[in-house]
Amino acid sequence: MTSRDNYIYNKHPVFIPPKNNKKRPFFICNAMKKASEIDVARCELNYIIQPKNPKTGFYLKRFRRLNEHRACAMRAMVLAMLYHFNISSELVQASVEQLADECGLSTTSKAGNKSITRASRLITNFMEPMGFVKCKKIWDRVLGNYMPKMITLTPLFFMLFDVSEKQLINAKKQQLGWINKNLVEKGLKPITLIEAKQRFKETQITNVFKYRVSRHSFYKKRKRAQKLISLNEKDARQTILRALVAKYSISELTKMGPHGLKKQVNISYYYLRKIATNTYPDN
Repeated sequence: MTSRDNYIYNKHPVFIPPKNNKKRPFFICNAMKKASEIDVARCELNYIIQPKNPKTGFYLKRFRRLNEHRACAMRAMVLAMLYHFNISSELVQASVEQLADECGLSTTSKAGNKSITRASRLITNFMEPMGFVKCKKIWDRVLGNYMPKMITLTPLFFMLFDVSEKQLINAKKQQLGWINKNLVEKGLKPITLIEAKQRFKETQITNVFKYRVSRHSFYKKRKRAQKLISLNEKDARQTILRALVAKYSISELTKMGPHGLKKQVNISYYYLRKIATNTYPDN
């Protein structure tokens, strides 16, 4: 076996929908069916389009074709992006990490470090320069770093599996009809395609922001719990006891009594033990 054979962790990645497999609109189901029947990695577009630098707009040196490993990754990634596609906003409602996980493109080192490089490079070095997707980074002022990339699917993306821009526009209009029907029933004014697109984008950004703040808070709490639980049980309980004494007023402590205080220490200790071993409920 050559070193090249060992280079790729998963030679045949396949998109596996998340456990909470949600019902997708007919347009997306039909698009996924077409994308699975056509070899999107060997589509004629991949050979005739001149890739561009997304930042400068300058043409890049033409590469001959996708190597088979990247082609396999693309076949899985196209299905994952379609599954998470929001017709109104044109956004993929999943991060690159989630897409990588669901396609079997993420790896974990012996040290426990996760890598999504294979998926990230496919998007950054091929799909974006070719014009199949557009990526945007948004700065998170609260956490002081960038949010995961917001991925937009372009009409060119759908042409990979023979779905025309007209079909895409018709799907948007159909979905807008359902949105406006619900709005009118609630006594609200109907909206346009542009307004619907903006609303869904704003909603997705807000949801991503809330998720990141919640996740950050969880891991911060877990780190504190792990530090406390790493002490021997007696010292950990003493630390919890001191924290509880500082938390409650004298009248509250008197009302609680020694038995009640001991019960609170037990509850807190076992709660912290649970937090220390939990993972964030991403799903």
